[in-house]
Amino acid sequence: MNTETNPFEPEQLTEALKKQAISLSPGKISRLAKFCELLWAWNEKINLTRHTNLEKFVSRDVVDSFALAEFLLPGERILDVGSGGGVPGIILAIVRPDLQVELCDSTGKKAKAAAEIVQSLKLDIPVWHSKAEDLFASRKYTTLTIRAVAKMPKLLELFAPHWHSFERILMLKGPNWVVERGESRHYGYMEKLALRVLKSYPTSSGEATSESVVLQICQKAKFEKLAEQIQIVVETKAFTRKNRSVISRR
Repeated sequence: MNTETNPFEPEQLTEALKKQAISLSPGKISRLAKFCELLWAWNEKINLTRHTNLEKFVSRDVVDSFALAEFLLPGERILDVGSGGGVPGIILAIVRPDLQVELCDSTGKKAKAAAEIVQSLKLDIPVWHSKAEDLFASRKYTTLTIRAVAKMPKLLELFAPHWHSFERILMLKGPNWVVERGESRHYGYMEKLALRVLKSYPTSSGEATSESVVLQICQKAKFEKLAEQIQIVVETKAFTRKNRSVISRR
């Protein structure tokens, strides 16, 4: 297993977050630091993450999770598909306690690790050792979050019969998403679906820089409704940032 991991203080995490223009309360930073340490400890036993130093944890795992959080409404019921060690699901639960987050992973060892991490963090979120599609028979969600699980055509094929169980998918992808969209169209998986790029942002890994995107995929019939909801979220956050800026100058 990777041996890059080193203990760190919450203050170091605070500084790393500031470099990404992320501000959190001390309580959330402390819990996020604890999550990182637990994730790395489990990573010594089973392969859960390649981001095994603080810079990578923040610039990739935390930044990706915040990119998703921007477009989640208060109270949404989230299923984090293929959670692995809990990214982005556990991070979302820490920074957005208003969300109803659930995790699932079809690999037993990963589900067990995520469940023990959740328990150690005293988070009240279910962790399912299950394929996502097997949960849809008895559970319904607002949004599925998906990061580094499978290519878009495969995911859309798996979830095609289950759109009655969730409203949309928020998917994190790299620059190859355009090719995957083309393949999805070729196989007919996009015929009744609408895809929208919600956010595009740079990501770095060492000296290499790439581009990541947050994609929303939903049924065409629900596109206008979801577009209105997203606009409300964006406008509300812009208003909040403006007010904070005004207050800080007083």
